Amino acid sequence: MATTESYTDYWTSEIYDDDYESDGCNQTNAIKFGATFTPLFFSTVMIFSLFGNILVLVILFKYENLKSLTNTFILNLAVSDLFFTSGLPFWAYYHHVSEWKFGEPLCVIVNFIFYVGFYSSGFLLILMTIHRYVAVMSPLSDIVSASGLSSIIATVFIWVASILAGSPVFFFIKVKKSETSDHCVFDSSIGNLWGTYQQNILFVMTSAVFGFCYFQILCRLLLPPAQRRRNKTVKLIFTLMIVFFVGWGPYNLVIFLKSLPLESQHTLNSSLMSELCKTKTDLNYAFYISRLLAFSHCCLNPVFYVFMGVKFKTHLKKMLRSCGHNNSSNIRSRQSRLTITSQMSGEEFSM
Repeated sequence: MATTESYTDYWTSEIYDDDYESDGCNQTNAIKFGATFTPLFFSTVMIFSLFGNILVLVILFKYENLKSLTNTFILNLAVSDLFFTSGLPFWAYYHHVSEWKFGEPLCVIVNFIFYVGFYSSGFLLILMTIHRYVAVMSPLSDIVSASGLSSIIATVFIWVASILAGSPVFFFIKVKKSETSDHCVFDSSIGNLWGTYQQNILFVMTSAVFGFCYFQILCRLLLPPAQRRRNKTVKLIFTLMIVFFVGWGPYNLVIFLKSLPLESQHTLNSSLMSELCKTKTDLNYAFYISRLLAFSHCCLNPVFYVFMGVKFKTHLKKMLRSCGHNNSSNIRSRQSRLTITSQMSGEEFSM
């Protein structure tokens, strides 16, 4: 049996080693499955995320009041998703070649930016849900119409909290070298457990806020005075909740289960190795699939939190009509100039 030094990969909890084997449990097929589908999916998510979030920023700066608290949240969510997206090209390439080729400084920086984007998105979803809850339950509250200083304070809080949440990366992430390749990984099981449980805690917090706030909102919308707007809003709320829990629930469950052997591996004996190997393989496949769902949030957020709103759809239509009108004007102007030139020169000119 080959004995190799194994490494736990940041954000993936995957095991890399010289022959894809750790403790006699061959994970070649699972790792190849991830190496095949992850780069393609991350590249697709990156394209849609860049398009959607940049479009949100353009509409905000062109048509909206950036001092309002609602627009501040939307602006920061778009920026957060772009931060998260900026790490995907590196991870896509990393999975494709199964090796980190960008050096340790970039390994740490990419992880930090990626982590800050991840946590700021979570914090923003919590605050946006609370703000929506207050707007429905107490529409005359000062929080609903807050702007200016409140927006600045909220922005500072979100990014300071996210930076603090991501800062342990500077202590736990290293580039480790094996005989054949380098890997950007947690340098210890403690670091890996920290990364896993911190994600789990954020998921539990967000789930609690989602569940409480949206349940209360649904109860309020079921009252007779709200019936006219009920159907559309209820569908939107159920869509948000389903997308959130289907996306993040399986992923958080899988990374939690994958963390358990790290705490109890000293109690394992040879009679459990076969069963453990099958469980480990199943968890690796489940991890790859659940992560694809979870990481797609950066391209879905613009759809569910922005473009499903009437105001932003109106802005988008206005911008598209404006672009279409400008293009038509430019074409007509160009055609006129070409016609005049053709008539003056006595030549025919075909478009």
